[in-house]
Amino acid sequence: MGNRKSIKSITQPEGGRPLTTSVSAGGALLPTEKPEPWSPPALKTLEDTGLSKLAVADLVLKTLYFRGDMTGFQIQDSLKVPFPGVLDGVIAFLKREQLIEIIGSGGIGGEVAFRYQISSAGIERALEALAKNTYANIAPVPLKTYLDSVYAQTNNKRTIREDDMRKVMQNLIVSKDMLDVIGPAANSGTSIFLYGPPGNGKTTLSEAIGSVILGEDMWIPYAIDVDGQIILMYDSVNHQPSTDKTSTKKLGETPDGRWIKIKRPIIIVGGELTMESLDLTYDPINKFYQAPYQVKANGGMFLIDDFGRQQVKPMDLLNRWIVPLEKKYDFLTLANGRKIEMPFRVMIIFSTNMDPKDLVDDAFLRRIKYKILVDNPTAEQFYDLFKLMCRIRSVPFDEEGYQYLLERWYNRYARDFRFVHPRDLLSQMKDIASYMDVPAQMSDFELIDRAAASYFVEL
Repeated sequence: MGNRKSIKSITQPEGGRPLTTSVSAGGALLPTEKPEPWSPPALKTLEDTGLSKLAVADLVLKTLYFRGDMTGFQIQDSLKVPFPGVLDGVIAFLKREQLIEIIGSGGIGGEVAFRYQISSAGIERALEALAKNTYANIAPVPLKTYLDSVYAQTNNKRTIREDDMRKVMQNLIVSKDMLDVIGPAANSGTSIFLYGPPGNGKTTLSEAIGSVILGEDMWIPYAIDVDGQIILMYDSVNHQPSTDKTSTKKLGETPDGRWIKIKRPIIIVGGELTMESLDLTYDPINKFYQAPYQVKANGGMFLIDDFGRQQVKPMDLLNRWIVPLEKKYDFLTLANGRKIEMPFRVMIIFSTNMDPKDLVDDAFLRRIKYKILVDNPTAEQFYDLFKLMCRIRSVPFDEEGYQYLLERWYNRYARDFRFVHPRDLLSQMKDIASYMDVPAQMSDFELIDRAAASYFVEL
């Protein structure tokens, strides 16, 4: 009825900042602090943004065109770049060219408090800029700056030890054989192929791997500029803002607001994945791009769940990854046909319930470093898991009720154990008990029957 391995819940890895060592004059090893993690440099001048004066001027004009008159404070807040040293020179240029005009003051503060309005000539210039793209939001970061940030934040790969894996798996039921496979796979930081029957926690296992390897939070830009082409990077669905309140601002410096600090991304896609979604998605109306999943996952993990159930052929999808997996970079295509190189610094995990021989060939599997079978739980694991889930779900465990469940709903049908069964069956029992206004308990055989009858389907 199944054999080894699997999973229950996830805990975050423990431990503080790692130490490196230096050698004293006497030859002794002395601990030294790990170098500070990368963060965006402060903005002091327009040159620090990496953008031209004309590019920022067009962004200001488009913003005024859409939003009407604005104070310098409001323009600064919209573009996320400072007025002193950056916007002040752009505003002065726009005034000289008679593209904007001052219509009043919004308070104390000098030019940053003045209220600005786009002129007739400015509207013509704004329409020209809008014909290229309609982006009028946070100022983008040049592509090269983004590339440098990715390499800086992914070069120091964390080495995973056995103790690290035991800490993150301390509340999981995982056999030692499985742990000894997961650890080296996590250490590789590259590619993993998980396969096995459904309902045994392959997604949970992937997230556990991610929690031990990903490490400190990282910075990404809201948007990227590629010679005037805009690629949206930050995605509120797939990116989770960091809760780290540590300030990187130094005295007298203005932090670069074009970046957001996020938790290392764990992006999961399933049957909705298409070949088109792995390249830049161009919006022909707004004339800017959305970054593909693997770019948004840079510095983190990209899990392709339910592999084999996508609308594209599995081999077509796998062939798409051959170059990125080997070279650590990917090529994306702009609407004008131009190819741009993007880093592929991401752990990619393929997870499937299907037989691997029906999906891939030996040539591709050779490129996947680790192939891991996530099998059904043993009888002992299933028993331990059921007792644990009873505690979590506040359903009193009963030995007779458990044996009744096994005989009536498992042994009779030669049904395999799945790690998801205890959680789901107990949830159904609680739902039914709530409806019947009776206590949910394992000693109620009728409650077990009703829950199992509504959960299991004979195929």
